Amino acid sequence: MAHVARELDLNAYYGPGTVLDKMNVVPGLKTSTAFFFFLRANLVVNPSAVSTPDMEPAPSSRLPPPSPSPLVTVDPPSNPVPDDLPSLSVGVLDGDIDKIDALNLVTDSIAQQRQSSSYHLVFHPYLLAILSVGFAIAYQYSWRIKGDLGMALMLHSGVIMIYLLAIRYITGSYIQVAENMKWSWMVSEDGEEDTVIGVRFGKDLIGALILRLEPNPIPANKKRNRSSVLRGGKGVIRAWTVKLKYRHKGVGADMLHEAVKITREKCGKDAEIGFAKEHANSTTVLPEAFNGPFRKDEQRAAKALERVLGEWEGSKRRRKL
Repeated sequence: MAHVARELDLNAYYGPGTVLDKMNVVPGLKTSTAFFFFLRANLVVNPSAVSTPDMEPAPSSRLPPPSPSPLVTVDPPSNPVPDDLPSLSVGVLDGDIDKIDALNLVTDSIAQQRQSSSYHLVFHPYLLAILSVGFAIAYQYSWRIKGDLGMALMLHSGVIMIYLLAIRYITGSYIQVAENMKWSWMVSEDGEEDTVIGVRFGKDLIGALILRLEPNPIPANKKRNRSSVLRGGKGVIRAWTVKLKYRHKGVGADMLHEAVKITREKCGKDAEIGFAKEHANSTTVLPEAFNGPFRKDEQRAAKALERVLGEWEGSKRRRKL
């Protein structure tokens, strides 16, 4: 029976004294013959099994259609437009109920002047000086004289409360001004009712403009109908308001466009239009030094009307070209 070597001595090939000889000193480093036989058997490659890869481009008909990756997601818009969004319409209000709703919007805008005025007064320099004097008196008495911390806190809180209550009381007159606004305010001296323009968002009235068409003065001995009297007249805007949450969205400008359109149709193509000096929000209950915010609102309204008139003049010139 042939003798089968169980271990392969590397010294037989490389000679003694080499690094391999030192490695054989350690029994664990002796390489098994079975491992080399196994390695040689696995390294033998059948040439027939090796084939040349196909480098020809595959026709496009074999390629599957691209499919969207399941990892790619498209986020929906943050503020999608609903399909049932109500329509926005601008026009003249003819019914009495609609006119009353418009008048209520005007009275609400007058009542809201109380809030604007109160906020302005709280931080007005004149009143802040008075508040500082009140704080100084409370500090002098409660802390410098009495030396009582609890009294100091109580008096300072009382000064602030009196300050705010006084402002609320002073501006409360705007509520009375709003309640005095009646239907007769929209009727002129000759008995003609003002033109009421409204903006509806669906069924809700969100804006109102009250326009008075003033006729051209004529001699007393001449009698003409209403349409002919208005020729050469002008339009006067006596109220212009929008609900709070719809402001600064272009609703007011739409009403101004409609007011210019009606004035030019009834009073002539070159008829003038402007805000009344005594408009619905012109009544003030405070001295003029405290009415700064309302004067700024009037300036912004006048500039808005100027922009609308400028757009009308520009469109008129383009039609002539």
